[in-house]
Amino acid sequence: MTEFDFIVVGAGSAGCVLANRLSACGRFTVLVLEAGGSDARFWLRTPIGYGMSFYNPGVNWMYRTEPDPALAGRQGYWPRGKVLGGSSSINAMVFVRGQAHDFDDWAALGNPGWGWSDVLPYFIKLEDSAHGPTALRGVGGPVHVSDVRADVHPLCETYLRAGEQLGLARNGDINGVSNEGVAINQITTRNGLRESASTAYLRPALGRTNLHLETNAHVTRVLFAGVRANGIAYLQNGQEKLCRARREVVLAGGAINTPQLLQLSGVGPGAALQALGIPLVADSPAVGQHLQDHLCIDHVYRSRVPTLNAELGSWRGKLWAGMRYLAQRRGPLALSVNQGGGFFRSREGLAHPNMQLYFSPLSYLRAVPGKRALTAPDTFAGFSLSAQPCRPSSRGFLELRGPDPLLAPRIVANSLATQHDRDEILEASRFLRKLAAAPAFQEVIDHEILPGPAAQTAQQLMDDIAQRASTVFHPVSTCRMGPDPRQAVVDHELRVHGVSGLRIVDASVFPTLTSGNTNAPTLMLAEKGADLVLGQLPH
Repeated sequence: MTEFDFIVVGAGSAGCVLANRLSACGRFTVLVLEAGGSDARFWLRTPIGYGMSFYNPGVNWMYRTEPDPALAGRQGYWPRGKVLGGSSSINAMVFVRGQAHDFDDWAALGNPGWGWSDVLPYFIKLEDSAHGPTALRGVGGPVHVSDVRADVHPLCETYLRAGEQLGLARNGDINGVSNEGVAINQITTRNGLRESASTAYLRPALGRTNLHLETNAHVTRVLFAGVRANGIAYLQNGQEKLCRARREVVLAGGAINTPQLLQLSGVGPGAALQALGIPLVADSPAVGQHLQDHLCIDHVYRSRVPTLNAELGSWRGKLWAGMRYLAQRRGPLALSVNQGGGFFRSREGLAHPNMQLYFSPLSYLRAVPGKRALTAPDTFAGFSLSAQPCRPSSRGFLELRGPDPLLAPRIVANSLATQHDRDEILEASRFLRKLAAAPAFQEVIDHEILPGPAAQTAQQLMDDIAQRASTVFHPVSTCRMGPDPRQAVVDHELRVHGVSGLRIVDASVFPTLTSGNTNAPTLMLAEKGADLVLGQLPH
């Protein structure tokens, strides 16, 4: 049996950060276990190639939720990265920190050290931003954050003008003083290639003799001596292997895999685990509870002017885009399709923006359910406008289906379970209609395809939402941080309540969902989490 000072479970967004930071001083040995394989794949490094990974079991857990009553009984499709870099290797690369009050709320919930002033230094530390250096933006960090305003499709300017015509400010830095207004999204790319947590953190550290990586290593349980975590069991090439941790085990599997692993290891709702024959280590009822996610509604339009459909839909367009990308690392293949973004307040009296916007200068109505065929868009000129409420109040959960560690957990999203969430997504849909009616968009829109002219009343729009709204892949909070062991899984130093030698450092510990995309906050959390593990927090 091998021994290491630290064992990190998962080489995703958080795990790659931990691998780098925990091994940097050279005093500790670190083992990183990843269920997936290498990220050295062309379509993972090519930014727009994430469309190829949405339905690829070679790099994706491809989770399905239970049928969701509020969404016409549809199952949600939840891709999660099963590869070095985790979901940062297959996501849309949009870099959004969230709003300052998101983190002040974390601290107010009993988590000292997690307010905006506490986490901002870690956001600055992790990034290499074209907008820095400033008091808010960093340069020289591991993650390159690209300003792609000069490279996006010309229709993005139409989107920005339409927003201004509705009274929204044009925001030049969505991660600056405020993220309110319409903007061009910043993305995690470097020199036209995807900048994942693997390329930014893990690969630069792999030459260290004190860092050991095992891929295709499916962790099945945390090993305990009493209530102290002291190792890990995992399957690799059909064989069970054991390894010991002299200091700590750190779980970084994400909002689905981490609570699943905890429950398989005997840490979770006691009665439920005992009913499955799993020996109980610690009764922790919050494991798998408090699941939160962003739900988005898209409106799709036929355009009178060319969109990205023309560049990515025809063989001639694909050939030109491919040649330009290979020669210059420029063009649509070097970008995300979520090119426009921003935040707004859907009604008066709100202290903060409550909605996030997306603008994509292409459409893909022909996509297979659960797969966004970004390299095979519609043959006609089309584009989409999308909006999502930032801070939903609905809560779902996940639980084991059985004691088999290879069996996917049961995920209950519980979308739109509160009146607040139903009201807000209806406001989101109505705002998209207002945005499309702005003069700038009226110059280019031929007609609305979805939801279509037949959807006019509140009930008709809600029916459309039930049929089409979907996740934007931001699940969090299934092992949330908080002081009460009955309502939370980890304390403010990310130590698991009720046991010792075990921490969680991933998006599952978010006390609440942040207002935007969750990858940037996850990287921040891992940077701070590494300092917590090492005891190097600034005083």
